[in-house]
Amino acid sequence: MVATCGNKIHRVERAPYGGPVKQIGTWGLISAIFMSPLLLGDGALAQRAGWPASITIGAGSPGGPYYVYGQEIARILSRALGIEATAQVTQGPAQNIVLLEKREAMLGFITTGVGLQAWEGTNWAKGTKYRAIRVAFPMYDTAFQFAAPKRLGITSLKELAGLQIGAGPRAGTAGTYVPEIFKALGIAAVVRFGSVAQQTTQAVNGELDGVAFASGFPVPALLAAAHAMDFLQPSAEEVAIIRKRLPELSATVVPAGTYPFLVEDYHTLGVYNFAVAHKDLPDDFVYDMVKVVFEKHKELVKAHPAAKETVAANITRNSTLPVHPGAARYYR
Repeated sequence: MVATCGNKIHRVERAPYGGPVKQIGTWGLISAIFMSPLLLGDGALAQRAGWPASITIGAGSPGGPYYVYGQEIARILSRALGIEATAQVTQGPAQNIVLLEKREAMLGFITTGVGLQAWEGTNWAKGTKYRAIRVAFPMYDTAFQFAAPKRLGITSLKELAGLQIGAGPRAGTAGTYVPEIFKALGIAAVVRFGSVAQQTTQAVNGELDGVAFASGFPVPALLAAAHAMDFLQPSAEEVAIIRKRLPELSATVVPAGTYPFLVEDYHTLGVYNFAVAHKDLPDDFVYDMVKVVFEKHKELVKAHPAAKETVAANITRNSTLPVHPGAARYYR
């Protein structure tokens, strides 16, 4: 079977999820036939043969949008599909891709840049091609957000040279890209890795000199530290230099008012986020999962405002990775 993605056609490997369906007794069969999905609560669907009884979602670091978003997705899927869905704390996209490849997670959140590196075996993948990932649904735009404590009076990226800058988890989008961004700009900053929440606190307390996160916005941890931080906007020249070295990044804007200290639009670089499913998840399961996510859009936005971009039309923001056949059927 093939799935289309942009102008490319990808042959999708198919394999059943889990083992054979266990036999059930006569009364169990009768109950299964006559049980209405309405009895499962909130429009839940009766679990179908071959569906997973539970699913682990590779989310992200505490203090970042991935984890908040993932917790809400887990609640939505658990309630609506009648399965046990759990959002797992991870270092971000690169680790989520590895977890999917090992089947330790069957759904995960990634950015297209990190996903493309995984598919082709470049950069952090170091020659290993990760081919279990299939795009399920669009999430939101990720913006690179550079901030420094007000006490330092820093106003530009070049002033970060020689300073200690937190870039979130090593396997996250910022952990992957920020060292490359600084290298492209000739900024010899010392990049440190850790959780988004912890590093924001360290910047406020003087243990770090700034942070460079790649995330949906607002970043919960930065929002909580709004009184103590200033954003550092890349110049147009710096953006051009970075995009020449890293063409998968695109220009993006964090609107004024997203944070209390952001009085003007913040122009920076970004990359889009997608939820990816393991290629072996059943097509009808992925179809229903995608359908439910879009139907519960308002609930998702309440959990995190970045989810306003989680709409079907944004599937077109992916032009590099194959779409899961079940998801492709929904978009058709």
